[in-house]
Amino acid sequence: MKKLLLLLFILLAGCTGVPQGITVVDNFSLNRYLGTWHEIVRLDNRFEKELDPVSATYSLAADGSVKVVNQGYDLKNKKWKTIQGRGVFVDDKNTTQGALKVSFFGPFYASYNVIDLDRAGYRWAMVCGRDKSYFWILSKDSVMEQTQLKALVAKAATLGFDTARLRYLGKKQQ
Repeated sequence: MKKLLLLLFILLAGCTGVPQGITVVDNFSLNRYLGTWHEIVRLDNRFEKELDPVSATYSLAADGSVKVVNQGYDLKNKKWKTIQGRGVFVDDKNTTQGALKVSFFGPFYASYNVIDLDRAGYRWAMVCGRDKSYFWILSKDSVMEQTQLKALVAKAATLGFDTARLRYLGKKQQ
C-alpha cells in the first residue's frame, strides 16, 4: 500500500512544474487576467487535437479559486465541446507569480505557466505546461496582429519550443 501511495504521489507531482530554462512572469495580476482568452496558436495535444477555435474563460469562484471554462469546436464531430475546471496558484502564499495549476478531473492538476504577458493591457499571453510540449499563445481578441504574433513565435523559438509544429487557430490572423 505504501508503494502504491508513493507511486500515486510521484505521478501527481509530475503533472506540475515549469520547464527547465523557463521562468514565469512576476507581478502577475489575476484580476486583470480574468476574462475570455482565445487560442491563437498552440502545440497540438491529445485533448485539443480536433478543436478549432478554442477559448478559455476565467472567473473567480466563491472559494477564491479560478473557475475555468474551456470551449472548442470539434471539427470532426461538428459540435461545440465545453469543459469546466478549477485553477489555483501553485504557491498560495505567492499569488504574484504566473504559476498556476488547473484541474478538469478531480485531484489531477496540470501546470499553467504564464511565461510572457502584455503588461500594459493584458491583451496577450504566452502559456506553457510542465514541459515544452505544451504551449499556447492566447489573446483577449480572436485575432492577433501579425507583427505581434511573429514576435511571440520568435520568442517561443528562442525559449526552446518547437515552433515548426505550431498550429494556427481560428480566424486567419491579421
